[in-house]
Amino acid sequence: MTKTNIVFIMSDDHAAHAISAYGSRVNHTPHIDRIAQEGVRMDAVFCTNSICSPSRASILTGTYSHINGVSSIWTEMDYRVPTFVDVLKGEGYRTALFGKWHLGEHGVSAPRGFDTWKVFPGQGDYIDPKMIDETGEHVVPGYATDIVTDMAIDWMDELSDDEPFCLLVHHKAPHRPWVPDEKHKHLYADGNIPEPETFFDEGLTRSKAVQGVHMTIADDMGADDLKSEVPEHLRGPENRHARMSWKYQIYMRDYLQCIQSIDDNVGRLLDTLEEKGLTENTLIVYTSDQGFFLGDYGWFDKRLMYDPSLQMPMLVRWPAEIPAGSQCEGIITNVDFAATFLDACGVDVASALPTSQGRSFRPLLRGEEVEDWPDAAYYRYWEHDDPIHHAPAHYGIRTKTHKLIHYYGAGLDVPGASDEVFDPEWELYDLTADPSELTNVIDDPAYAEVRRELEAKLAEYQARYADEPYRGPETPRPEWGPYDAEVFAMVQQYVANINATS
Repeated sequence: MTKTNIVFIMSDDHAAHAISAYGSRVNHTPHIDRIAQEGVRMDAVFCTNSICSPSRASILTGTYSHINGVSSIWTEMDYRVPTFVDVLKGEGYRTALFGKWHLGEHGVSAPRGFDTWKVFPGQGDYIDPKMIDETGEHVVPGYATDIVTDMAIDWMDELSDDEPFCLLVHHKAPHRPWVPDEKHKHLYADGNIPEPETFFDEGLTRSKAVQGVHMTIADDMGADDLKSEVPEHLRGPENRHARMSWKYQIYMRDYLQCIQSIDDNVGRLLDTLEEKGLTENTLIVYTSDQGFFLGDYGWFDKRLMYDPSLQMPMLVRWPAEIPAGSQCEGIITNVDFAATFLDACGVDVASALPTSQGRSFRPLLRGEEVEDWPDAAYYRYWEHDDPIHHAPAHYGIRTKTHKLIHYYGAGLDVPGASDEVFDPEWELYDLTADPSELTNVIDDPAYAEVRRELEAKLAEYQARYADEPYRGPETPRPEWGPYDAEVFAMVQQYVANINATS
């Protein structure tokens, strides 16, 4: 029997609302859309910790951050926890990874379980990037998104016809700082990219901890992002809205130009699979490690539990099983990916990956109803008041209709963070009446019963995933990784650039 191949394409910080298959107002992604047209669009896929390294560790292991150890970009992965790649390699699959890894000490520890790998150190560069493989560090000429795709296609060319394979194509784009390919720099140059409806939202009903995050386009996006100084006439608090709009156009132009390269290269991969006759029995996935704020609420970046940051795009094509042009509204998290990949490859998940906390959503891909499928997603962001973005630690639960978030007022101590401490706070959003999450109804008597139900569900899911709710400084939690002098210098310079240009 022919085994299923896996081609897993993952970008970094690509929001679902910058993909036309999801109804984007700002760009068109015809090649990524092909996966949806020929497969399924997943409409309720959520990350369990909206930041790069933790999401990647959860995808590989099928576990939450407190199990795999990667609670932040500074913490180390517990390599005693197996990955789906380890399992497939043991099942006779050829395995490869090209592009972004971002796990281990500052993202440069050697990937495990791959026959072939070549990755960026840390975040990597867009132009002529350094890349690391078994032989050391090398500079690879060209544009990063093209390079990663070239490597993936060249590797497939070397496979024999009967070898099953698992190929991870992990782009650094569109991670900041956004550096487009020269051939795309004419796109979106007219400065007419639509601003989101929530662009000037002041978030007055949100928690105090969230109101203080340093993720605003107006005040926190600096010269490193914009590649230019803010004009004198746009500086100062009285020009905040005009400055926001000016920065937004530059930010989104560069961001969308980077995505254009991803879309082009997804098309190249799809064409390669077709030319090789691999379309029918290859499960191809396009996703991102989390969402991203594209001016929503006036923000950029991620970390928070609001849907623009929480939702992961996920488009899956597998003609052998998935009906073309279908949609799936089942609630799925990145912890479920590993089990699904193994199931699709005919591997018994319970015995092969016993540490997995996820569940295969293969039946959902086929369009089947699963009576006992989870009706909520559990989320936890561990960093407390990080030195750049000052995002508060929090956890919560998201159902189809509501979202409950608890900012528990304490967390891992981060060097360089402010000394400001917030009291524990809660937020509750009615996603049916208020899909943009503009009004926190936590104290509205009309939602008292909903709050009680969601608090009970939150406790249920924390128990299911063996995650301790915060009860004080002695609450068990993953170890915080060390900051070194190089990291401190990077953070200090970044903050200085912001202060100089806002």
